[in-house]
Amino acid sequence: MCEERITSGDRGRPDVDPPRREPPGAVRTAPRRPYRPAQVREAVQRAVGERCRSTRTPCDAAALADALLVASELTTNAILHGGGVTDVRVDVAGPGVEVSVSDRSPELPVARVADGPRGRLAPGGRGWPIVCLLSRDIRVRDLPTGGKCITALVPLT
Repeated sequence: MCEERITSGDRGRPDVDPPRREPPGAVRTAPRRPYRPAQVREAVQRAVGERCRSTRTPCDAAALADALLVASELTTNAILHGGGVTDVRVDVAGPGVEVSVSDRSPELPVARVADGPRGRLAPGGRGWPIVCLLSRDIRVRDLPTGGKCITALVPLT
């Protein structure tokens, strides 16, 4: 379902992801270490709130809830499956919020297949499908120092 939207950069090639220029009105924030899901959710809420105040636009509560869930799932997956969170970036620009979570693992995320009726009831394995469902765009890139960065764009409207 989500696999078609995943791309992986070439490991060790600094020209794969050139530095981004911030669009006018962009808000960038990141939580202090250690990176826990609650801290990343707070950073997303703060960034979106600042954006709504600065542009004098109402915040869509349902869209914010989606962004908070995506941030939480990416962070939790990095902790459980990626060897820990190494960096977090939250960018609010245009019609959405980008949440980027880096971890130590080069492994791409996968959705776990539920084996039979008992597998569907087992805990875990739902985070990546949730991220795929709620995000408009997802990018996975290798980091030159090892590990990966997953960036999900969640619409705010």
